Amino acid sequence: MATLIRGKISNKLSNAATAVSNKSTAKVSGMFARMGFQAATDEEALGFVACDDLDYDHRQGMQMDILSSDEIGGEGGGDGDGLVGDSHYQRDGTGPPHSASKDGGSPNELSEVKPKITAWEAGWNVTNAIQGMFVLGLPYAILHGGYLGLFLIIFAAVVCCYTGKILIACLYEEDEDGQLVRVRDSYVDIANACCAPRFPTLGGHIVNVAQIIELVMTCILYVVVSGNLMYNSFPNMPISQKSWAIIATAALLPCAFLKSLKAVSKFSLLCTMAHFVINVLVIAYCLSRARDWAWDKVKFYIDVKKFPISIGIIVFSYTSQIFLPSLEGNMQKPSEFHCMMKWTHIAACILKGLFALVAYLTWADETKEVITDNLPPTIRAVVNLFLVAKALLSYPLPFFAAVEVLEKSFFQDGGRAFFPDCYGGDGRLKSWGLTLRCILVVFTLLMAIYVPHFALLMGLTGSLTGAGLCFLLPSIFHLKLLWRKLQWHQVFFDVSIFVIGGICSISGFIHSIEGLIEAFKYNIEE
Repeated sequence: MATLIRGKISNKLSNAATAVSNKSTAKVSGMFARMGFQAATDEEALGFVACDDLDYDHRQGMQMDILSSDEIGGEGGGDGDGLVGDSHYQRDGTGPPHSASKDGGSPNELSEVKPKITAWEAGWNVTNAIQGMFVLGLPYAILHGGYLGLFLIIFAAVVCCYTGKILIACLYEEDEDGQLVRVRDSYVDIANACCAPRFPTLGGHIVNVAQIIELVMTCILYVVVSGNLMYNSFPNMPISQKSWAIIATAALLPCAFLKSLKAVSKFSLLCTMAHFVINVLVIAYCLSRARDWAWDKVKFYIDVKKFPISIGIIVFSYTSQIFLPSLEGNMQKPSEFHCMMKWTHIAACILKGLFALVAYLTWADETKEVITDNLPPTIRAVVNLFLVAKALLSYPLPFFAAVEVLEKSFFQDGGRAFFPDCYGGDGRLKSWGLTLRCILVVFTLLMAIYVPHFALLMGLTGSLTGAGLCFLLPSIFHLKLLWRKLQWHQVFFDVSIFVIGGICSISGFIHSIEGLIEAFKYNIEE
């Protein structure tokens, strides 16, 4: 009897202790949750174990780009349970092909769909992005900024190169052996990681909106400058600037059929060659007038009202961060990324500074928003034809990137997608998906027709999204994700870039809006 009584008392005490322990655990978990931390559940623990297994396989030489996506793992069943949700460990950073969720083909076959690019091809893409059509507005920035504008061209190159590198660093984390493993695939993944666990998707939505605005505005600017250049090249023809823009857009409709970054890289190579010819022709003409250069016009004085617009122009001319995660993930040797970034930005800085200074010295206070409009009619026609060809060849890169962002956000986000997949089971684009791409091309045309102000649009976009994507977000993400590993000078650089970028962004945005309002109010034509 005594034994029975002791047993009952022991059970009651044990149950009471368990209840108290559970309540204490619940309170502690709730407290940590309110502080922004999240306790690991059994499912998360299993996920961590799966990640450890993946790291072990990676160290044994397993290719990380053959891992299945969430949907493939869900449909495959069986042995694939441990891989569910681990698509972030794909090494190539491109994700599974569009047909993966439909046909359930083998990963080895799917990984061969998108070919890799070399460091040279990646360099052509970056050069095309930062050394593109928008150098035409840099002499206009010198007009309102003088020597300070030249300094900003150099400063922006250094900062954008640095933020591009730290953005890619945020894609990687060290495993238990101290080896860097790519655990994120895109700018959106970085943003989501920074906002987790309280708002796990907020950062991705913000970056997606900024990316779409940046890319679509870039496409619009290419159409605007194409119409402007053709109109000024043939002023005697009975064709308006808007009509030239429509003709240029008709030539851009085949962009809707683009399937991979490999084809875009070929366009970028042609763009670089065209850009070289343009620079040679413009600088040769400017050198022929070297005796008349107006050195006295280049001063430290700045136009307080218009210089913030020039800041946006300079920043926008260096924007490439939105392409970098995809480019680095598609490179055959990602270890060459830093070297590629360094030389592309050094070359861009030198060429942009010389081009802007020489062009401004030639025309001084008569410098126009698009510098080729200052050339004599005969030379202008030749240069403008090369520029139009370059604009049309540059269009596919931002268009392809914008399409990828839209498709992943609205059509390929697993069960969270707003619309059905726009790709069929065989990986081909559906007819209605192709129609949506064509609509996007037409939308860029409509915006170019109704807002045909190249410099103001360039300054507005650079201040609104360019500064955010190139200066503000990379520095914040770097501080958030790698805080414990950063040295004091890296923290100082990140904080300084954030503060300076914020000031430039706000001032440039306000003055660009004022300029657009003034242009529409007084019906100012370019």
